[in-house]
Amino acid sequence: MSAIETEGLTRRFEDLVAVDDLDLTVEEGEVFGFLGPNGAGKSTTINMLLGFLNPSDGVATVLGMDAASDSRAVRQRVGLLPEGFGLYENLTGREHVVSAIQTKNADDDPDELIDRVGLDAEAARRAAGGYSKGMGQRLALAIALVGSPDLLILDEPSSGLDPKGVKLLREIVREEQARGATVFFSSHVLGQVEQVCDRVGIMNDGRMTAVDTIDNLRERIDAESVVEATVDSVPDTSNVAAVSGVREVTTAGDTVRVACTRREAKMPVLRRLDDATTVTDVTIEDASLEALFEQYTGSTERDAPPARETPVAVPGGDDA
Repeated sequence: MSAIETEGLTRRFEDLVAVDDLDLTVEEGEVFGFLGPNGAGKSTTINMLLGFLNPSDGVATVLGMDAASDSRAVRQRVGLLPEGFGLYENLTGREHVVSAIQTKNADDDPDELIDRVGLDAEAARRAAGGYSKGMGQRLALAIALVGSPDLLILDEPSSGLDPKGVKLLREIVREEQARGATVFFSSHVLGQVEQVCDRVGIMNDGRMTAVDTIDNLRERIDAESVVEATVDSVPDTSNVAAVSGVREVTTAGDTVRVACTRREAKMPVLRRLDDATTVTDVTIEDASLEALFEQYTGSTERDAPPARETPVAVPGGDDA
């Protein structure tokens, strides 16, 4: 059974088509990256998956249940970290977690969850109204983990986190996947997506423009790779330049740099360099996810801040 499946999923707001005929399958146990520039339809899609919005057309199935008609049952088995998580200012962080445990009829230890997400125990006993954004994000993650959900939906989960918090988030995602959970990871921070996701889907203007592994996305558009070799002596590079798929060969000191427009060009390049000289070190830099994102959407990461279609807000501030 797929964790998420949509067929023709569409949502209109009067003349605006926010999500347009979306067909998507997310397999059980995978970490799926959900990407797109601002206004692409990511948050609208998530709201339909959780039953907060009904589709104009099509259907969404989550954990084998209809997301519209069985939304409460869906949400019982889903852990959600929404963008713009709203805190109750007069409740402590620990009381937030305890309330979530009671709502889900779970038996989690609130202190263990608080410790797992790196929220200080003393801070967890303070009113959440004084939390920084990063502290609130850690608390929201603890709440999402309540009840060992079968599906985690994380919408901009690293927002406000410091580098230590971002690293911990990645570790938790991997632990949840190892436990058997599916993780739906929506983010505009493309480097983080690349580190944790098995596959990614890229939305643009309400439509899914690509779904695949990052390696396969690179291959589909012949994204450029760079082979950089350190050599004992720089040889004549004409044979290297003649390899099909090589765009440019440059040298600087004891380094030969070869730009390849086709992935399959990399190994012939290395063989010809090895035939011509002694190669002492090699690095290969494949096209980044940022570059792929630009190719598939015409946007850069800078152009793609997190969408703000959810109705709640998190207090501002930096991670503590």
